[in-house]
Amino acid sequence: MDFNTIKRMDEARDKSLPSFAKLSLALLFIVIVFLWSYSSHEELPNNSFLIIGAVFGAYMAMNIGANDVANNVGPAVGAKAMTLMWAIVIAAIFEALGALVAGGDVVNTIKKGIINPDLIDNPQIFVWAMTAALLSAALWLNFATSIGAPVSTTHSIVGGVMGAGIAAAGFDIVSWETMGKIAASWVISPILGGIIAALFLYFIKKNIMFKDEKLTSAKKFVPLLIAFMTWAFSTYIILKGLKHLIKVDFITALILGFIISIIVFVLVKPMIAKKSSKLLDDRISVNSLFNIPLIFAAALLSFAHGANDVANSIGPLAAINDAVMNATISSKVGIPLWVMAVGAFGIAIGLALYGPRLIKTVGSEITELDQVRAFSIAMAAAITVILASQLGLPVSSTHIAVGGVFGVGFLREWLDSSEEKFLKEIRGKFKKDKSLLDKYQLELSQLAAKDSKSKVDYKRIVELYNLIDEKDERVRLEKKEFKTAKRIKYVKRDAIKKIIAAWIITVPAAAFVSATIFFMIKGMML
Repeated sequence: MDFNTIKRMDEARDKSLPSFAKLSLALLFIVIVFLWSYSSHEELPNNSFLIIGAVFGAYMAMNIGANDVANNVGPAVGAKAMTLMWAIVIAAIFEALGALVAGGDVVNTIKKGIINPDLIDNPQIFVWAMTAALLSAALWLNFATSIGAPVSTTHSIVGGVMGAGIAAAGFDIVSWETMGKIAASWVISPILGGIIAALFLYFIKKNIMFKDEKLTSAKKFVPLLIAFMTWAFSTYIILKGLKHLIKVDFITALILGFIISIIVFVLVKPMIAKKSSKLLDDRISVNSLFNIPLIFAAALLSFAHGANDVANSIGPLAAINDAVMNATISSKVGIPLWVMAVGAFGIAIGLALYGPRLIKTVGSEITELDQVRAFSIAMAAAITVILASQLGLPVSSTHIAVGGVFGVGFLREWLDSSEEKFLKEIRGKFKKDKSLLDKYQLELSQLAAKDSKSKVDYKRIVELYNLIDEKDERVRLEKKEFKTAKRIKYVKRDAIKKIIAAWIITVPAAAFVSATIFFMIKGMML
C-alpha cells in the first residue's frame, strides 16, 4: 500500500462512515454487550441492573474513546506526524492493550473516594446510584464531544458519583475535602501542563530553531531530547501503566527509566546523524526529525491511558456486578474479564467512530501545531503526571494535554518578534529558491533549444531536471509553510472560552444529571 493510497483512505474516512452508519455500529456494540450480559447472567437473581449497568458501561466506554483519547494523539495528528486514520488505529490498539494487559484486577468502587458508601445501607440503592452515575457521565461526555469540547472523563464520573450519592443519602455522604482537591485540579492541571510544554518548546527554539546552523544543533540536541522523552515515558509507564503488573517505588522506576533512556540514546544518536546528512538546513527538516518520537509518544500515552482511565467506565460497572452477585457494598472489588473487555473494546470503538472530531480540536483548532510543538506537549503530559503523582496533586490528563496546547500557543505570542523573524526567513528562502528554480528552468530551455547537443549537454539536462524537481518541491513547501505561519499564529480565544467553560461545569452538570436519573430510577422501582 503506497502513501497516496493511505492518504486517500484517510480523506475518505468520514465520507465512508456517515452519521447513521456510525450510530448503527455503536448501537450494534451495545446490543452485543446486552445480549452477552443477559445470556451469561440469566440465572442470576436481580440481574436486571447488572445487564443495564453493562449497557451503560459500554456507552460510557465509547464516550471515553470519543473524547478523552484525543489528548493522546491529537497533537501528533495536528503536527502531521501521522494521518488521522493511523492515529485512530494506533490509539485503539494501545488503549485496548493498556486496559486488558495493565488495567488491573481491583479498582475502587467509589472513584477518588468522593463519597462514603457506609452511609448507604441498602445494596439495591447503591446499585441504583452507580447506574445513575454511569449514565450521567456518559451523557455529559456525549454532549461535550458533540460540541467539540475536550473534558475530563474522570471529572465526569466523579460528578456522576457525587450527584447520585447526594440523591441517595444527602450532602453528608460527600467528602468535600476531596472535592476541593478536584476543583483545584481545574487550575493546577492546565497551568502545569502549559508551563512545562512552553519550557520545552522554548528550549528547542533557542537551541535549535533560532540557530543559523539548525541541523548541526539538531544533531546535538535531538538525541538528548529523545532520550529524555524515553526517560520520562519509561518512568510514567512503569509507575502508572504497569502499576497493576509490577510494584516499584518512584526512585526504582526513575532508575529503570534512566537505564532505558541511555540505551535509546546510544541507538538514536547515529540514526539522527545519518538522517540529518540527507536533509536541508531549515526548519521543515528539523521538524521532520521528531515524527517518529511523536508516534511512539502517542502509542505510549494511549497505553497508559487505557491502563488507568478504563476504570472510569468499568469501576461503577464492577461495583454493580459485585453488589448484585454478593448483595453487599464493597469498597474494592475484583474486575471480571468480561467487564474489562467491555471497557477496552468500548474505548476503541468510540475512538474509531467519534474520536476524529476531538482529535482535530486538540490538534488544530486551538493553535497551529508542528512536530516540535507537539513533542513539547507530549513531554508535558508525561512529566506533569509524574510530578503531580509524587507531590500528591490531583490532575487531569485531559487538562494537562489541552493546557500544553495553550502553553505552546501563548509562547508563540510571547515570541512574536521571533515568529516575525521566522516569517522573514521563510520569505527570504522562498525568494532565493524561486530565483534558482527560474535560473535552472531558463538554462534547461536554452539547452533544449540547441540543434546539436554534446554528451556534456545531455548530462547537464538530466542534472537540471533533478535540480528543478528538488527546487520545485522545496519552493512549494516553503510557500505553503509561509502561508500557514502567516494565517494561523495565535491561540484561538473562542476555543479557550468554550473549553474552560466545559471544564468548570463538568462536575456540577454530571452531578445534576446523575441525581435526576437516580430519582427517576427510584420512582420507577418503588
